[in-house]
Amino acid sequence: MNYNTKLLSTSERDIAYAAKLLADGEVVGIPTETVYGLAADAENEDAVKRIFEAKGRPQDNPLIVHIADVAQLEDYVHDIPKLAYKLAEKFCPGPLTMVLPKKDRIPDVTSAGLDTVGIRIPYHPAARKLILESGKALAAPSANLSGSPSPTTAMHVMNDMHGRIPAVVDGGSCPVGVESTVISFEDGKIRLLRPGFISADELSEFAEVICDKHITEAAIDGEQVRSPGMKYKHYSPKANVTIISGSVSQYIDYVNSHGGSGVYAMPFDSDKDNCKIPCITYGDTPEEQAAKLFGVLREFDDIGAKQVYARCPSTDGVGLAVYNRLLRAAGFEIISL
Repeated sequence: MNYNTKLLSTSERDIAYAAKLLADGEVVGIPTETVYGLAADAENEDAVKRIFEAKGRPQDNPLIVHIADVAQLEDYVHDIPKLAYKLAEKFCPGPLTMVLPKKDRIPDVTSAGLDTVGIRIPYHPAARKLILESGKALAAPSANLSGSPSPTTAMHVMNDMHGRIPAVVDGGSCPVGVESTVISFEDGKIRLLRPGFISADELSEFAEVICDKHITEAAIDGEQVRSPGMKYKHYSPKANVTIISGSVSQYIDYVNSHGGSGVYAMPFDSDKDNCKIPCITYGDTPEEQAAKLFGVLREFDDIGAKQVYARCPSTDGVGLAVYNRLLRAAGFEIISL
C-alpha cells in the first residue's frame, strides 16, 4: 500500500470519482452519520481483504454491509422476520444494524466466517450516493487503524489512512459520533449486541430486548462474537485510560489527588472549573458525549497524554453506548469509588 491519498469533497464530480474507485475494487474512506467508514465492495473478496490490510484488523472480526434501501435486504439476507421490517420502517435509514442470515453472495471474508451478516441503511447523503452510484453494497468498518479511536472527521481518517487507501470523502463531522446499534433476533425478541444511538428503550417499544453480556464484558480469547467492536481492545488512544465511577465530588477529589506529568482528566463539561489538573471535557449529556468521545480521545494523543482519568458516563439511553466504548478504550480498567 503506497497511495497518494486524495481528500475529496461531496461534489457530484468527486462522488462519481469515489464511486468509480469502489466499483473497481478499491477502498475509500466515506462519511456516515455514525463514524467514518472504510468502504469497499462487500461482494469482492479482494476488495474486502484490502480493508483488513489498511486497518491492520483481525480477520475474525465481522464487517457491516451498507445498502441504500430496505428493498435490498432480500438481495443479501434471508429469513427476515416481520419484526425486522417494523424496525426498519421506524429507524431506517439510520444508525441501526440488523444481524441476519446471509446469502451466499456475501463472502466469508466479509462476515468473518459467520453464517450471518450485519446490514444497515445509512442516512448520511454522501454514503447513500456512493452506494447508489457505485452500484455496490459496501462493507465499511470504522476508518481508523485497528484499536485506535474511531474517526468522526475526514482529517481523522487522513491521519490514520494516508498512503493506505486512494481517497477519503469529506462529508463533515459525524453528527452521531458512535457506531450503530447492532441487534439480532431470537424467538420474537431483540438481542442488543452493541449499543448505539438507538437505545434499548426505543427498541423495547417493539419487542423484549435482551442485552448481550459482551456489552459490558470482554470476550475471551477464541470466543466468537456476532458484532464488530466487541472482541478486542478498541477505540483506545496511546494513553492509558481509566474510568472513575462515583459521585461528582468523588471523581473531582480523585483526579485532583492523582496529578502528575502526562496525567489528564476527562470530565463532563460542568466539572471543568473544579479540576485542578489539565483536562479535556467531553460533554454533559449522553448525546453530547457520544458526538465528542472519539475526537477527545484523539486529542489526548495529540498532546502526548500518558494517563487519562475519565468520569464514568450514565448508562441510560445513548449513554450505554458511550460507556461501552469507554470500557473498551480503557481495556475494562475501572475504579469504583
